[in-house]
Amino acid sequence: MSRPHITAGFLPLLDSALLVLAHEMGFAEAEGFTLGLTRESSWANIRDRTALGHFDISLMLAPMPIASSLGLTPIATPMIAPVMTGLGNNAITVSANLWKAMADAGAPGDLAAGPAGAALARVVRTGGKKLRFGVVHQTSSHNYELRYWLASSGIRPDLDVEIVVLPPPLLPEALGSGSLDGYCVGEPWNSVGVANHGARIATTKSSIWQSSPDKAIGMRSDWADRHPDWVAGIIRAIYRAGEWCQRDVHRQQAAEIMARPAYLDLPVDIVTRALTGQIDDGAHVTAIPDFFTPHAGAANFPWKSHALWYYSQMVRWGEAEASPANADRAAATFRPDLYRAALAGKGIALPAEDFRSSGDQAQRHAVPATNGTVELGPNRFFDGAVFDPARLDDYIAGQSSR
Repeated sequence: MSRPHITAGFLPLLDSALLVLAHEMGFAEAEGFTLGLTRESSWANIRDRTALGHFDISLMLAPMPIASSLGLTPIATPMIAPVMTGLGNNAITVSANLWKAMADAGAPGDLAAGPAGAALARVVRTGGKKLRFGVVHQTSSHNYELRYWLASSGIRPDLDVEIVVLPPPLLPEALGSGSLDGYCVGEPWNSVGVANHGARIATTKSSIWQSSPDKAIGMRSDWADRHPDWVAGIIRAIYRAGEWCQRDVHRQQAAEIMARPAYLDLPVDIVTRALTGQIDDGAHVTAIPDFFTPHAGAANFPWKSHALWYYSQMVRWGEAEASPANADRAAATFRPDLYRAALAGKGIALPAEDFRSSGDQAQRHAVPATNGTVELGPNRFFDGAVFDPARLDDYIAGQSSR
């Protein structure tokens, strides 16, 4: 009997590492299927080709299946995300000229989100040219994190600064040409901006929102319903790829695989930076152990509270209507039930709850990491705010007034 062949779309980003490793290291075949990987040029193509059934599964921006399920996309299709491809792995990069202005305004250059945002706000208040920032897609974690960082720093997105959409590989070139003053993107495109265009990394995703997801393996709900065994195999293959990639001894091999022409087509040393957490911000190398977490700390678990935070930002920025039905639909897009079922009986300790909250319940989410045990606390942000999904309406109301 021939093995099932599952088609998968991806973009040239380090976040595709677990999907690529599932193919290259044999984790997919160990689960009884083969993966056919297709490199795409934009998130819009990924979104639409998955919705049309050209791809069975895809590496997706974590909010993308939520937006599709809420009917916010051109081809509105119910989708699910049963497994995540890690935590962190994006940053906000600015041009050399903007960084000089931020440094003159007090930015310390330590990658901390608060001081960098305060300095940028002082630059914006001086007037002059309206700054333009790039993001990879409207319904992306990059867009929502950039907006959150700006707003919490006293900068009004769309009023004080302009935000435009470009595919990830084009952002460094746009910055280098002067078309952009900054951008938020996943690696390796921040490091490419530093290496090729004299850019400066201002802050990181892990500083803005601690232990937060960026990408997921997304798929149509009806496809998942028709192929439950395949979905379970996909979850296990991604889990095993993350487990393998998390080990320090494998990071260099992972970088060499991802640097190949079929994937990132970049020098290995550029790819290695994020995988090892040794980030060259344009002035010095800083060790950020949690810059990209492929597996530790339940990094592959699809928390419903993460889905609800993304939904809260869709409401905040006028993309979705606040309603109990929409909140339920958003939460239902992330599928921890499928994740648990796929890994049941494998000797793996999993979070007992679907939500990370600000209450005592969050501290019960102790799961083994590669090097010990990690206590999974609430969703914390650089401005001191904590997102509690049990108080979703209050959170949305409070953000709408800021």
